[in-house]
Amino acid sequence: MGRIIAIANQKGGVGKTTTAINLAASLAALEKKVIIIDADPQANATSGIGIDTRQLKSTVYDCLVDGKEPYDTVMVTTIENLSVMPSNIDLVGAEIEMLDRPEREKILKGILSKISANYDYVIIDCSPSLGLLTVNALTAANSVIIPVQCEYFALEGLGKLLNTIKIIQGNLNPDLEIEGFLLTMYDSRLRLSNQVAEEVNKHFQQMVFKTIIQRNVKLSEAPSFGQPAILYDADSRGTVNYLNLARELIEKHDPDGK
Repeated sequence: MGRIIAIANQKGGVGKTTTAINLAASLAALEKKVIIIDADPQANATSGIGIDTRQLKSTVYDCLVDGKEPYDTVMVTTIENLSVMPSNIDLVGAEIEMLDRPEREKILKGILSKISANYDYVIIDCSPSLGLLTVNALTAANSVIIPVQCEYFALEGLGKLLNTIKIIQGNLNPDLEIEGFLLTMYDSRLRLSNQVAEEVNKHFQQMVFKTIIQRNVKLSEAPSFGQPAILYDADSRGTVNYLNLARELIEKHDPDGK
């Protein structure tokens, strides 16, 4: 069974989608079979991997709402070992349409149970909210990565997210773990960046990834070319950071590299 990892934080602009795309691409480059599940109606993970959202015949929405088989939705990408279950703006209506469904929090779990065995890692890019889509992602996941940007108000809202995780652990998914807090947009020249990094490490200690994602212009540019950083600029600092994160993750779950 593939390890299912949700990337979640209800705060926007913290590097969720950047992490989903680049961590997935880095794991694929390290010869792991990976699929990105785009569970965000903004569909930035889909377009950021080079897929035109206007041309899609079926998406995550069709699986969640119409019961379409996930196999019919999965698309291979130009990157070897990397697939995606795409999204588009239709997903905006999914939460309302799922409201009256029995076991509505477990719909995504049922979908992923059909395909997760085909992959080493299933990476879910969550929407920037704590709505039903994110609850579905956390119910389906083995663990959650929480990106925290090294900027003002970084810790704001984290309490609410941790509370949601606790509720899900208590009621829907007792096995859900926090994979780790990931420091993003770090700039060593800024005192604020260093203060936030210090604060997060003090609060969460061993739960913080050793790898820090530094602020990097190539990471910001790559999505507009429909590429992860590893394709856009293989030598960039952002590429190196995400490859290190992927190695840290593999080392944790698969120390023998099998």
